[in-house]
Amino acid sequence: MDNRLLEILVCPLCKGPLEHLRGPDGGRELICNADRLAFPVRDGIPVMLENEARAYDPEAEGSKPAAP
Repeated sequence: MDNRLLEILVCPLCKGPLEHLRGPDGGRELICNADRLAFPVRDGIPVMLENEARAYDPEAEGSKPAAP
């Protein structure tokens, strides 16, 4: 994912920063730690819809940051 895009994207709910992570299934996601939501990235396109996001628990996930 383009780093310039990551710099301007924010959470659609709280307008907070997002973290780019590799999801549990190997897919990439944008994480909002404040709302504890993971937004999917499909075919390189972030899907920033609340109803497409999944609940995210950093303690249970053990996720590591994805490579750019």
